[in-house]
Amino acid sequence: MEQRKKALIVGMAKSGVGAAKLLSATGWDVIISDKKSEIEGLDCALSGVSVSWRLGEDPQTLFDGVSLIVISPIIPMTVPFVGAAQARGIEVISEIELGYRYSRAEFVCITGTNGKTTCTALTGEIFKNGGRHTFVLGNIGVPITEHALETREGDVVVAETAGLQLEGNVRFHARAAGVCNITEDHLDHFGTMERYIAAKCKIFDHQTANDIAVLNYDDAVVRDMARLTPARVYYFSRKSEVPRGLFLRGETVIYRDEDGESELIRADEIKIPGGHNLENAMLSALLALGMGISADAVRETLRVFPGVEHRIEFVREFDGVRYINDSKGTNPDSTIKAIQAMTRPTVLLLGGFDKHNDFHELFEQFRGSKLKAIVVLGETKQKILDTARDTGYLGYCHATGTFEDAVSCARVLAAPGDAVLLSPACASWDMFDNFEQRGSVFKEIVHRFE
Repeated sequence: MEQRKKALIVGMAKSGVGAAKLLSATGWDVIISDKKSEIEGLDCALSGVSVSWRLGEDPQTLFDGVSLIVISPIIPMTVPFVGAAQARGIEVISEIELGYRYSRAEFVCITGTNGKTTCTALTGEIFKNGGRHTFVLGNIGVPITEHALETREGDVVVAETAGLQLEGNVRFHARAAGVCNITEDHLDHFGTMERYIAAKCKIFDHQTANDIAVLNYDDAVVRDMARLTPARVYYFSRKSEVPRGLFLRGETVIYRDEDGESELIRADEIKIPGGHNLENAMLSALLALGMGISADAVRETLRVFPGVEHRIEFVREFDGVRYINDSKGTNPDSTIKAIQAMTRPTVLLLGGFDKHNDFHELFEQFRGSKLKAIVVLGETKQKILDTARDTGYLGYCHATGTFEDAVSCARVLAAPGDAVLLSPACASWDMFDNFEQRGSVFKEIVHRFE
């Protein structure tokens, strides 16, 4: 009797659960591992799934008989147990690589620093409205492995692919790849910008001349990525007329290719607000147009797509103050874009888990903005206050303790006609499990106001 293959999964958050389900369903013996010895809700998540539980144990003690290791995206490929496994000939991959291997769909992938989630959700809606059977998966919150076995020929997987996920890819092939922008982020994981950018660029691995790549022409780092792929390159730009792709002429978004130019849509018809969302809309439109979706389907989707939860999401207006949830703003550049989208005097909630980002450029961008006051919280509180002192903004800052204290402080500081914006420029892990939980708690607090 042929011996069953054995896999080890390290890290049992959403991606680990998805990987365990997929491997178990396809005949693997599965060992699950995590640095935590107990994980709330994991029993329920893996109900009916046959796995060997080895939580709290060193992964290096679990290698016997293992031919495949699937690691959580938060685990760097540089950790010692990964190198030890590879030295023994054990393949180490990401969850999205695993999902890709078992999927029969074409992959349309979005990466970059900011805007990935909005672009992924919007692109998925365009493909659905264009008549394609579409799965919207990946870093947007649903692991690719959860639905890989459901896909069929002709289907599309629109996937948000973060650099944390891409660095563990081996054979992953994006039929269409889009890059929003590149700014400083996740240096706690990658160490240097060079390694961070290199991970993002793995989205182009295995592309061919039959594929497409969509790049931000206004971002010099992203524009230069054209040399990394043999795919047909489309650009989008708010500032320049690009040789092939979408650009802004006056208030109209123009599509240009070898056959000439045509008007796609007026910028003011796009429902999601802000200049950064105009870029997101152009990236999504190009991914769809390049894959044969009609301009009509693109146009109609852009007119009605409302945006995504936790990304400049209107929560409530209370006592004349608008409360905005931008918990997805997990790095300084994302918060800059959120502040730029504000049309009212704004009280900003800022701070959280330290990803080793620098906040000086963020404070410099506050000049001339709608910023009224800053409520500072979390692990990065002192770092933010020091930056505020360096840039002359200390007088705007109000330091707080708990998250609820911060929201209450913002409520006191805001006057009728103002906005309160949660856009922390930091990850959530000092106080919350993830940015979704942080945004949900913010909304719960605001909805309790009376």
